[in-house]
Amino acid sequence: MKLLRNKEILDSLKLFAFISAASVIAAWIYDKRIVIPVLCVCVLFCIIHYMTNRFRYRKISELSEKINCILHGDDGVSIESCSEGELALLSSEVYKMTVRLREQQSKLMDDKVYLADLLADISHQIRTPLTSINILVSMLSEPDLTYEKREQTVQKLYGLLSRIDWLITALLKLSKLDARTVRFNKESISMQELLDKACMPVRIPIELRDQKLEIEADGELFCDVAWSCEAIGNIVKNCMEQTPEGGRITVAGTHNPLYSEIRISDSGSGISEEDLPHIFERFYKGRDSGDKGGFGIGLALARMIINEQNGTLKAENSSDGGALFTVRFYESTV
Repeated sequence: MKLLRNKEILDSLKLFAFISAASVIAAWIYDKRIVIPVLCVCVLFCIIHYMTNRFRYRKISELSEKINCILHGDDGVSIESCSEGELALLSSEVYKMTVRLREQQSKLMDDKVYLADLLADISHQIRTPLTSINILVSMLSEPDLTYEKREQTVQKLYGLLSRIDWLITALLKLSKLDARTVRFNKESISMQELLDKACMPVRIPIELRDQKLEIEADGELFCDVAWSCEAIGNIVKNCMEQTPEGGRITVAGTHNPLYSEIRISDSGSGISEEDLPHIFERFYKGRDSGDKGGFGIGLALARMIINEQNGTLKAENSSDGGALFTVRFYESTV
């Protein structure tokens, strides 16, 4: 029998048999009339011990079979609780393990789908400027190309290469935030100084578009200056791209005991109702964005940076019709 192959069971039965033999011999010596009752009791105890172990090992074998099925991908197997104490504890722990394994498997599948979609989006975003670069390079190889046309083509190439460089840099920042390897070094800074630093890279493009940038701020903010400037700068850049020439962009910062708030608004046409729920999705470009040079990644990066610093970012349309972005950095202690 399979059960008797178990050394533990076989040793226990041998011990029971030795005790039974010793009891029978002792009964024979003491009083021959009790030999038969003692022998019957000893045999009964051996049978009970054998049947109990057989039932236990049968339950363990069934549990082992279920675990084997689960490890081979059978999701329809359920771990039922046992009435016996030790087996009930074992069954409960195995059930917890299977739940965790199924959750991890589901998360891995979701990560694979997300990774496949992300790679498809990245390849699509890079393929578009690369196609334009190939066309421009082929134009440069034409012998009868004029000097002025050649200069214009080279400038376009520089612009496309700068776009690809910005995309790769932004994707690297997003990957670091996704992996949670970024360490935010928070420090206290005045709101005015932070907004001036964040808007510095876009001041020249704003002037070239004949747009007006207004910054009003008071109070201080506790945040990671470099990453916060990156987030706010991306929002201002998005407003600049959506605002017509001669328009206005307003950045206002305030502080109260609960949070520090930054409101960024523009005088553009605003955000359409169809685009508003998806405005912070990666690589999402509004249907009215046209060919304005964006990849649809700046706002997604801005929201991740702000969220990682115990903040929120909300997009809506202002009463004047333009877009309004509200950034709030909440105080860690109130």
